[in-house]
Amino acid sequence: MELPCNQVALNRMFSTEEIIVAASAPYPPHPLPGTHPFSPEELAALRALAHHVPTVDAAVAEIARLKARLEFPSGTIHILSDIHGDHMKLQHVINNASGSLRPVVERLYRSHLSPEEITTLLNTIYYPAQLFQYLGLETADPGTRTAFVRRTLKWQFEILAALTQFCSLQDIAHTFPADYRTVFWELLWEAIAKRPPTYMETMIQTLTEQGKGLQAVRWASRVIRQASVSEVIVAGDLGDRGPRLDKVIDLLMHQKRLSITWGNHDVSWMGACLGHEALIATVLRLSLRYRRLSQLEEGFGITMQPLEKLAREVYGADPASRFQPRGEGLRDTVQMARMQKAIAVIQFKLEAQVINRHPEYQMDRRALITQIDPHRGTVKLDGQDYPLLDPSFPTLDPLNPSMLSPEEASCMDRLKRSFLESSPLWEQMRFVERRGTAYVIRDGHVIFHGCLPVDDTGDFLSMPIDGSSRRGRELFDAIGGVVHRAFREQRLEDLDMLWYLWTGPSSPMFGKDKMATFENYFIGDAETHHETKNPYFQLIHTPSFCRQVLAEFGVDPEMGMIVNGHVPVRVERGELPLKKSGQAITIDGAFSEAYGDRGYTLILDYAGIQLAEHHHFESVSDALANGTDIIPRVDGIRQYKTPRRVADTEYGAPIGADIKMLERLIEAYQASLLDEL
Repeated sequence: MELPCNQVALNRMFSTEEIIVAASAPYPPHPLPGTHPFSPEELAALRALAHHVPTVDAAVAEIARLKARLEFPSGTIHILSDIHGDHMKLQHVINNASGSLRPVVERLYRSHLSPEEITTLLNTIYYPAQLFQYLGLETADPGTRTAFVRRTLKWQFEILAALTQFCSLQDIAHTFPADYRTVFWELLWEAIAKRPPTYMETMIQTLTEQGKGLQAVRWASRVIRQASVSEVIVAGDLGDRGPRLDKVIDLLMHQKRLSITWGNHDVSWMGACLGHEALIATVLRLSLRYRRLSQLEEGFGITMQPLEKLAREVYGADPASRFQPRGEGLRDTVQMARMQKAIAVIQFKLEAQVINRHPEYQMDRRALITQIDPHRGTVKLDGQDYPLLDPSFPTLDPLNPSMLSPEEASCMDRLKRSFLESSPLWEQMRFVERRGTAYVIRDGHVIFHGCLPVDDTGDFLSMPIDGSSRRGRELFDAIGGVVHRAFREQRLEDLDMLWYLWTGPSSPMFGKDKMATFENYFIGDAETHHETKNPYFQLIHTPSFCRQVLAEFGVDPEMGMIVNGHVPVRVERGELPLKKSGQAITIDGAFSEAYGDRGYTLILDYAGIQLAEHHHFESVSDALANGTDIIPRVDGIRQYKTPRRVADTEYGAPIGADIKMLERLIEAYQASLLDEL
């Protein structure tokens, strides 16, 4: 953790009481000759800092450390996108550092470990608890367990020593568990210094005698995983379609350094968590369509009973053939289809209400539930009548088609209460909100989920937020403000905006002219199912357009890249992740099995940019039994002429500001404006 570089950072590092005491202390009105004047506010901040850096020597030592840190190679950043609930594959990709740990282990031990031993060592790093159970180590005799711990810890800290060439020892130490910090320091130093073996043997023997040997191995595996990647960035769409959104987020909550750029599926879940009825209906419909009720019932404790009751009582004789769920499961397929139809009709009604509340959205043509003629069995779309594939709407009031029936209103009330009362859902969505943003800039590259909405000529399109038209980077900043405010205040206007971000034509998280859910269910004409992408997705093949976007976000338009997810790369159609411009890349590689079961990790490090392409992952048990691993195909995207340092990245500026603050602290000490302790 670096020293704070501004007042906001100081407020995070020091208590309010420390700041108040420092600010109220007397200070000399005039500095010594040759010293830049100190404002009362700056001196108050320096007094608070002095509690943690109490002498000139301490400040000089910290400056030396920070300046050296600027010369380190830039950290390794892994960027993934569109996880869509595939928690098992995500866990493996994170645990094996997108395939980068295997080459390190093989390089160190290829000459003196067998392939089977290397596989066991890798599985120890990836899945220590599961491996212990698989090998029966927890119930093995003490001699077997001690031998395993002795050799494994030795190997683990040799791996960790190899990883320290890319980061400071202090960074590594921050990943050590508090109870094992001293022992882990000694084990790491043993791997580096190669001291007499009896020293290490005694430590390991003590750990195993006290029944803590396997626990130490487990912690060491976690330290290795964290040391191999400095930051994980997920460029949106954590859930839906795949099995367990809740387990995806739980896994991300355990990452040392994580950033999220929200996708439209993420804002839909955040809105549902906050009680927005149209978004509650949306996430329920998708969960039913893909048979993903476990994440709702087991993960979030949300009951399906109100919807089951509505489907049974209102749609009990309806075959709901247009609503057949995908995949197989324990619940009756016809009942699942009826539940899906019931919540879909509710969704379309509630969406029409949102559209009616916001004429500025300009989405009247999407309130299709209001365009149904129940007597003729047709719906009017863009001025043309189409026959309905399913004309049965038992809850539709022709005089007020967007109004919920009493049965639907009762069902929705109970479902909404269940969403609002779910503590796990609130905790996880609050995490996504706090760790998330509309865009991220890393290593001179701009990362966001979907697109920057533009017209056919590449001019930025505006979107109304808080009564003003926002476009470009200002639009992304305003969206971030709305999402954070929605969690603070739960205003209906902000929650409606979350719905627009999910499906609105000018939403940078959606980027299409419409979401053709209604058409797919009810209209047979395939042309009506087509969703037209924003021109952005074609223009990113053009270098001049990419430079325009990069400049808008304040990064070097010649060296920067645009990184997006959202739109799967259709490899089978000859599409490539890297666009023709060479300055834009799409990393939605259909990560989830529900989409295509591939996926990408974009790797940013000191040497350049690489793209790792993943493949199917069967299970942890298969990995343990058969040594199965995801060994990605890695393609070089860009090679730097000179290795990038921390000073060359976004992390360099805050460290430089910390150094300046420490230099000012030294000046204050030397001018006797502050007393050394």
